[in-house]
Amino acid sequence: MTVNLLDFDLEGLTAFCEQLGEKRFRAVQLFRWIHQKGASRFDEMSDLAKSLREKLPSVCAITDLPVLSRQDSADGTIKWLFDVGGGDAVETVFIPEDDRGTLCISSQAGCAVGCRFCSTGHQGFSRNLTTGEILAQLWHAEHFLREHLKSTERVITNVVMMGMGEPLQNYSALVPALRVMLDDHAYGLSRRRLTVSTSGVVPMMDRLAADVPVALAVSLHAPNDALRDSLVPLNRKYPIAELLDACLRYLPAAPRDFITFEYCMLDGVNDQPEHAAQLLALIKGHGGRGVPCKINLIPFNPFPDSGLKCSPRPVVQAFGQILIAAGIVTTVRKTRGDDIDAACGQLAGDVMDRTQVAKRRAAVQPIRFLKSAKEKQE
Repeated sequence: MTVNLLDFDLEGLTAFCEQLGEKRFRAVQLFRWIHQKGASRFDEMSDLAKSLREKLPSVCAITDLPVLSRQDSADGTIKWLFDVGGGDAVETVFIPEDDRGTLCISSQAGCAVGCRFCSTGHQGFSRNLTTGEILAQLWHAEHFLREHLKSTERVITNVVMMGMGEPLQNYSALVPALRVMLDDHAYGLSRRRLTVSTSGVVPMMDRLAADVPVALAVSLHAPNDALRDSLVPLNRKYPIAELLDACLRYLPAAPRDFITFEYCMLDGVNDQPEHAAQLLALIKGHGGRGVPCKINLIPFNPFPDSGLKCSPRPVVQAFGQILIAAGIVTTVRKTRGDDIDAACGQLAGDVMDRTQVAKRRAAVQPIRFLKSAKEKQE
């Protein structure tokens, strides 16, 4: 049985080469051919010893993910649907900007967290992706884009683990993938340009700070526990105070001196002036000194069965102005790729739901989202 070389970070590839009787420098050469040059055939690797080139095909391969479809948005956004086997598929999105090219990568087929406003969560969870399946999304996109754009330079400058799935619930596969993305012999991303987005898996946030402290984005979406419980079910296990404590512990190791808080704007649910005031009190007062942060307001991208609507633009702007007036750096995320369902929260792919989320949701009485936070707390 052959192994997939995309499953290895450099240390893993070095150990593999040593098993074959090869020295470390051969692993570095191989690593560069795979990730920097996009080689998929060993006979292309001209500076490897001929004996090694002949040996490798019998023990290993560089395994890409089959592309089920590719969609190109009018704004330049590209979305791939990759087949990960067993009836499961995941989505990956490239977002071009004037000064950067960002790739949004999936970490799971489906998602077990089940946030109310996320299309991925509504389809349930099938399985974790392997390190090779995570990296194949970057490997495929980078080398496709170089050819597509006729570029010899690196096209993808930023990566966000913000596609399908909760990255920190697939920690053992995530960490080697992050190390490859950061490695100068591979993609050479800076820690500031590599972001892991989490809904708040507190113990794994602490481990990430120790192992691979990249930029962190936290899906907050509510200013109090009662409302966040209904929007982000993981909050019942790790409530906001514990989450913010973890953010403060993360900051000393982080490449930036702030945490990004993602806040999806839901009409009549979490977008009122009183919610903005609660949010300010929360982030400025936590721990007696507050949490250094930037807040990213995300217009909700509706999808069937969510029962939710996007906050009107004037409401989003007014909410943001309250935060800005109090000295909080606040941005409104530009919607990209919505004509191909590639915008934030829309990634669905196609997974075999092994969590029976639809059945469980049907058994639960619908949540009255329009209750005020005060009513929920009483």
